[in-house]
Amino acid sequence: MQLLVGLATVFVVLLGCAAAVCVVLFVIDRTQTEDAVRHNYPVIGRFRDLFIALGEFFRQYFFALDREEMPFNRAEREWVKRTASGHDNTVAFGSTELVRDPGALVFANAGYGLLEEECEKTPSLVIGASARTPYAAKSPVNISGMSYGALSKVAVQALSLGAAKAGCWINTGEGGLSEHHLKGGADIVFQIGTAKYGVRDENGGFSDERLRAIADHPEVKMMELKLAQGAKPGKGGILPGAKVTTEIASVRGIPVGQPSLSPNRHPEIQSASDLLDVIARLRDVTGLPIGIKTVIGDPAWLEDLTTEINARGSASAPDYIAIDGGDGRTGAAPLALIDNVGLIIQEALPLAADVLTTAGLRDRIRIVASGKLITPADVAWAFCAGADFVVTARGFMFSIGCIQAMKCNRNTCPTGITTHDPRLQKGLHPPDKADKAAAFLKGLVKDVETIAHSCGARHIRDLSRRHVRVVQANGRTERLDRVWPEPPTPAKIDP
Repeated sequence: MQLLVGLATVFVVLLGCAAAVCVVLFVIDRTQTEDAVRHNYPVIGRFRDLFIALGEFFRQYFFALDREEMPFNRAEREWVKRTASGHDNTVAFGSTELVRDPGALVFANAGYGLLEEECEKTPSLVIGASARTPYAAKSPVNISGMSYGALSKVAVQALSLGAAKAGCWINTGEGGLSEHHLKGGADIVFQIGTAKYGVRDENGGFSDERLRAIADHPEVKMMELKLAQGAKPGKGGILPGAKVTTEIASVRGIPVGQPSLSPNRHPEIQSASDLLDVIARLRDVTGLPIGIKTVIGDPAWLEDLTTEINARGSASAPDYIAIDGGDGRTGAAPLALIDNVGLIIQEALPLAADVLTTAGLRDRIRIVASGKLITPADVAWAFCAGADFVVTARGFMFSIGCIQAMKCNRNTCPTGITTHDPRLQKGLHPPDKADKAAAFLKGLVKDVETIAHSCGARHIRDLSRRHVRVVQANGRTERLDRVWPEPPTPAKIDP
């Protein structure tokens, strides 16, 4: 009896506390003027924000179909997860891909396929043959730019170790070179953003001394001058202040705890001539191949660049151009830029390849493609369309445990990948995740080679536009070389 009385007393107290909380919230909601729903429906109106937040969770796990989610759907994420874990990736009963939707890809299998002994592993390809230290890149697929800052130190360590195991390069992103990038001993592409983190002088310009110091690391094989990225073309990098730790501030040379905002462009580059001058300086100081990363908008920009290159001579050209799709992703960017600025890779890549071909520079300048290319079909398409290499960021993030929680900019990433909270980072064990990153790359390349062999191509770089067909608005497919006819190669122009 006494127990029942005690329980009843506790219940009454809790009920009274709940009622008191509701009264306080009622008064707050009724008197505030910022939210009309809460004012008109005190207390109850607060559930709207809760349901919106929960909606993202329920759509991802219960309601959205396998091919519906954005930016990456469940089928894509699960393919990466299973590949990274070394599991069987075969499926039963049929495809769930919407193969009749406009834009869908259909690879043209050969009438008489290649025997296994006729197929080849994709060979290395040299970048910057005329540089003092050319780079023979072994892997056709590599890790795209993700800075230490945007990623946690354990995530960078995992990717560095994974790149070394898989034999691919890792791009530092614009946040500078850290000890975590060097940890695995992998080949490194050092990216120079508009803020020039890691190679800037006291005035924010290039420091030749620091450039040489970076180039002296034997792991650093190339340098990449970033002009724009797909998620925010026309705007510099954004790292929220909550993610600028003491170590990150030291690597970048910025104040602790303050947002890291890069300029919209390199102040010293205002024309094609300026760009080639900077490339020449970087190449002379470092001796390394120099590439540029950009987003294609108006192709006249690239045409002007090729005209200036041919006026100076092909030796003045960048050793590669990394083309990012306008629908690329990042941890923090304005929605208007993410959604509506820059050509997507499906248009930008063949367009850029054609401009270089028309200018007679296609053999001189390598093309690196990026922009949501994480599945074998998308990667194979990129090689068909003109890429020499493909890089992916999100694919490798998924491989080391990213669940698309959409919290990259909040320092609360539940998988430890994009947070600097030590408690959350403990869940990411770099050696284990490195194995998964390496397995993902090897599985991806293997499946792309399978597509190539099915089409009668000996290896990935033998793929061409005639090997893939694209579904048109009328439901019929058309070969890519007819949708995007390749221009004839002109006679070599080199004064």
